[in-house]
Amino acid sequence: MKNILPLYTIIILFLLFNACDKDAVILENEDKEDIKDNNEDKKDDPTYQLVWNDEFNGEELDSDKWNYEIGGTGWGNNELQYYTSRSENVRVEDGCLVIEAKKESYVNRNYTSARINSKKKGFVTYGIIEARISLPSGKGTWPAFWMMPETGSWPSNGEIDIMEHIGSNPTMISHAVHTKMKNGSIGNNWHKRFYKDNVEGEFHTYKIEWIEEEDKGDDCIIFYVDDEQTAKLYQPHLSGFEEWPFEKDFFVIFNMAIGGNMGGQVDNSIFDSPILMKVDWIRIYQKR
Repeated sequence: MKNILPLYTIIILFLLFNACDKDAVILENEDKEDIKDNNEDKKDDPTYQLVWNDEFNGEELDSDKWNYEIGGTGWGNNELQYYTSRSENVRVEDGCLVIEAKKESYVNRNYTSARINSKKKGFVTYGIIEARISLPSGKGTWPAFWMMPETGSWPSNGEIDIMEHIGSNPTMISHAVHTKMKNGSIGNNWHKRFYKDNVEGEFHTYKIEWIEEEDKGDDCIIFYVDDEQTAKLYQPHLSGFEEWPFEKDFFVIFNMAIGGNMGGQVDNSIFDSPILMKVDWIRIYQKR
């Protein structure tokens, strides 16, 4: 004798099947949504609020938020490029800031690239500073996302390197800080390296959380890659300004150097393909 399902059972199974199928379609569409729509503005975060950002959705760089740095002096690091404000080197394209390095004779240099900063336009003391970035590949490239003080000279007034990468070490991300007592010119600055697959050519989020009096009255800076904590630096206890100048406003910088002290020897064959650093967005939060 055949097992025949009652009509109501068939109806229930039909509805369940269609409900599951609908959910599958929703998930598929969510996977295709841009990361900008994934509630990353922390609007429901009781601790932090968004205070400054650039989503790079316009047709050109927003001059109300950014300054160009121009020149080819080596920038204190024996860098080989000349930084320009030309669209060939820096532009907003397809929802991203694009910095492109080129091999070409320009003024007194054989390479060009770009460097922009938010001085006097976007700065913060304490908070979360993060950006979603795709890094270039190629020996000799040296892209960076970092911060400098609104006032004062280097190294006395500090430097925070949220992310540095060199094409000669394709899986490496470097974090660093510089102070008067410990800095790159004397070779003793604090730094930490983190290794991750697929760093180049894919978007990742690089972030610091800069916290006032986090432990026993001392500040700290926590570094993250894709929300994974990669390093934590505490203010030396009972330290002065020479050891910890990070109690004042800092602005942000994006740049891609070629060669130099950290970038090293350049493989000119890399320029057979475009050398691109892309920034999807940058966001700064402070405590409410």
